[in-house]
Amino acid sequence: MRHHNSVRKFGRNKNQRRALMAGLATSFVRHGQITTTAAKAKELRPLVEKLITKATAPTLANRRLIMARLMNQEPETNILINDIAPKYIGRTGGYTRIIKLPQRKSDGAPLAVIQLV
Repeated sequence: MRHHNSVRKFGRNKNQRRALMAGLATSFVRHGQITTTAAKAKELRPLVEKLITKATAPTLANRRLIMARLMNQEPETNILINDIAPKYIGRTGGYTRIIKLPQRKSDGAPLAVIQLV
């Protein structure tokens, strides 16, 4: 039984899942929206929202934490802190939206777009 097991594993081990989420988060910060499978978008949302919340108070510790979560990508960290976070200073969450798309033709996977509000 999978009671209280809410992590989606995507057929990968822990390090591969962490790298997948970091790559998706980096692309999301760089482009402002990405198209991916619905499950990956739902798993990405809490990670990105926590990063944006950290970026609204840009202390040195928060900057280092954001850089660690984004695979040490300094340009994306600067984009998140300098461009994205100031728009959401008065907001207490809900920075992203997920819009469902039709299924992918090749394998029938449900697709979704995750974007900033």
